[in-house]
Amino acid sequence: MSEEALEIEKEDLLQIRNTIVAIEKAIGNSVIGSERIIRFMLISLISENHILLEGVPGLAKTMLASEFASFLNLPFKRIQFTPDMLPSDITGSMAFNLESRKMEFRKGPIFANIVLADELNRTPPKVQSALLESMEEKQVSQGGITEKLPQPFLVIATQNPIEQEGTFPLAEALMDRFLFRYFLTYPDRNDELMILEEKKMLSQLKGTLKMDAEQIMRLRALRDQIYVSDKIKEYIVDICRATRKNEKIYLGASPRTTGKFQRAAKANALLNGRRYVIPEDIKLIAHELLNHRLILNSEAVMEAGSDMQNFVGKLIDRFVASVKVPE
Repeated sequence: MSEEALEIEKEDLLQIRNTIVAIEKAIGNSVIGSERIIRFMLISLISENHILLEGVPGLAKTMLASEFASFLNLPFKRIQFTPDMLPSDITGSMAFNLESRKMEFRKGPIFANIVLADELNRTPPKVQSALLESMEEKQVSQGGITEKLPQPFLVIATQNPIEQEGTFPLAEALMDRFLFRYFLTYPDRNDELMILEEKKMLSQLKGTLKMDAEQIMRLRALRDQIYVSDKIKEYIVDICRATRKNEKIYLGASPRTTGKFQRAAKANALLNGRRYVIPEDIKLIAHELLNHRLILNSEAVMEAGSDMQNFVGKLIDRFVASVKVPE
């Protein structure tokens, strides 16, 4: 690579980093304390995956997704999931066209670049399964017709804790379609006081910081060029393998998880303005990437009790700590 090309690449990386920091800060001014969550949303978008936000009502999950979408110059749809929904309410359905005298496919709200699946666990498994093909294959099949979804495509799903009345646990196959499961907690005292001040970002920032489809697809192409050393690859594999050897784990992280791990780490390196992955990229995403992919055995479930989130979190800390950090 020539020095000139290398210099241009450095400028590109610096511009990417500055834009991402500005977006995180701007949304953080609107949804207090959301900068870290926005980073995980961006990683999901750049790594061609999806994200699940979980927390009790009132933590601004829907507002956070809407604010994030407002910085992307892309079609955005919000689907409010309810117990009486049908799969066709999401994907679309076949309808008879009186003019052409033919059956035609009428697209559902899933046909958008950014889809907010609000309170996904309020709807039964039959409807949840309608998302499987869309999230994994980026397409919808209906009545013998296959329609490709627009690119880029990102699902931001929210769910309330399953202990709450009127919820349906998400199937493990669907959970695996989400790159991250991010737990939202109550803000600390200072952040809650700032919420009362109703600080909002300047509206003109949205016009200057918006990312369009072409920019996002370019970031995805740049992500593929991020370098991952053999030691970093071994670090990822060894962490995932450690989850399969613990006596408390019935089912650990699958080999497919290692691929998602590497892709997400490369996306974070790019967003930080680097051409290579470092161990900190792995540590940053380990909890959110693994917490919904580990299935505890019955004894561990009883031991965890009602504090499942912290119990699994401590196990993940143990897995990461057990693997030597590459130099």
